[in-house]
Amino acid sequence: MAKIMDVSRPLLPEILGLHGKWRSSKAAIIHPGGISTWSDFVSATNRIANGLRERGLCAGDRVGLIMSNDLATIEVIFGLIRAGMVAVPINLSAPDAAIARMLNDAGVVALFVTGDQVARAESIRRGLPDLRSDGLFVAGLPSVPPEWTSYSAWLVEQSPTDLGVAVEGSTIANIIYSSGTTGTPKGIAHTQQSRLDWAYDLALALRYHSGARTLLTLGLYSNISWVMMLCTLLTGGTLILQQRFDAEAALRAIAQHAVTHTAMVPVQYRRLLSCPDIGAFDLSSVQSVMSCGSALPPDLKATLLETFRCGVIELYGVTEGVITTLDPEDAPGRLASVGKPIQGTDIRVIDDSGRDVAPGESGEIVGLCRFTMEGYWNRPAATAEATWIDEQGRGWLRTGDIGRLDADGFLYIVDRKKDMILSGGQNIFPADIESVLLAHPAVIECAVIGVPHPEWGETPLAVVVLGANKFTADDLRAWLNERVGRQQRISAVMFSEQLPRNPNGKVLKRELRALFEA
Repeated sequence: MAKIMDVSRPLLPEILGLHGKWRSSKAAIIHPGGISTWSDFVSATNRIANGLRERGLCAGDRVGLIMSNDLATIEVIFGLIRAGMVAVPINLSAPDAAIARMLNDAGVVALFVTGDQVARAESIRRGLPDLRSDGLFVAGLPSVPPEWTSYSAWLVEQSPTDLGVAVEGSTIANIIYSSGTTGTPKGIAHTQQSRLDWAYDLALALRYHSGARTLLTLGLYSNISWVMMLCTLLTGGTLILQQRFDAEAALRAIAQHAVTHTAMVPVQYRRLLSCPDIGAFDLSSVQSVMSCGSALPPDLKATLLETFRCGVIELYGVTEGVITTLDPEDAPGRLASVGKPIQGTDIRVIDDSGRDVAPGESGEIVGLCRFTMEGYWNRPAATAEATWIDEQGRGWLRTGDIGRLDADGFLYIVDRKKDMILSGGQNIFPADIESVLLAHPAVIECAVIGVPHPEWGETPLAVVVLGANKFTADDLRAWLNERVGRQQRISAVMFSEQLPRNPNGKVLKRELRALFEA
């Protein structure tokens, strides 16, 4: 039977363009400066794509973004995707030297910045040899420094018409760098097709729809923000953008804009629930609350399940690919679990020999799905190292995380493989010790790391943030060592005012190791 017509499968640019046609007057983005309709948004992405092509940029060219949360940031991200170019969003908490390493690794030829970042970008750009002289754009300033182009003035000069330039699914859409601030950067590359597949699968798992009104509070360089942006825009919903996270402002936005969806990291939810006026805000519109970035403690998970009528979905995943979710319906009785793989994804838990471990036993989590990264940018050896080949010759992603499956197939995260401590030939998982230590009334936060030991190879050390109650390091060490196994006993407690974290709230243990191993 002949097809009526042969139409290739649309990618994100075509899908968003159709929203601009059929949902033209609907709000696409509500931001501090007003409302951008779907017609406005799609026109802006077309203008960016056309303007960059006019300046000689081509599909596959890498473009850096040193941008805070702004309407322009979203426009640039999706304008680059429309042009078939590669968005390289940079973590703003990284030091300048690390940002320069990332942008150099990507070989960016153009750079977009927001006004609050232009001073640091001025010094960083001097060390970017691939950067074009006409590739410097700054948004949000009434006047721009020499050699820079005003984003707003440039944008209005470009054609808003989609010129119909085809984008291939195999084209790289973005490079997102891991949260490291030292060493050689590792860029995670996704294609146009894998990002679309990722958005489809996540939108189903997180219950997005065309009526979604999604609150964005994290930096737009974060892959968690990309979850919300892609799922909402794919389904034709509305993004509500906040420039920075503030617990009371987030609650006010939920009530004012009838927010249906959001995603945050656990530390944000703690602040949200600790807001003294939380009861004064109408949260009844919320339909899907997702937590990810770091482990959601069972007590916090239980409180979220009580606070939001829809409950909370905990998501475990890595930017490279592989996702599991614990749905609210499955949470009772297994609050410590991160659930099961989302539809179309498979996981296994394997030992060092590549054999599946039995339920209840710990091993490395590997995953197979259609949205796995294309690879690490310019790092074939690292890509190969992150790949596990199964009995059928299929490549699975090594997550580097240690987990276990229960008898019903629910996944529990034990620890990061690289954070595991090898002491006297015994594997010690810091998370086990941390869970005991957090039960102490004086401990607000803690992290356990392995430090060198002349006899045992490594020994556990605890870095602790104390609350109002004051205890000595020796008292706390004695209290903990009475409650853990002999092999898990810590050698020392060190106090700190705060723990180093990435923007997603994950403790940067490598920084602690570097500090205490010195």
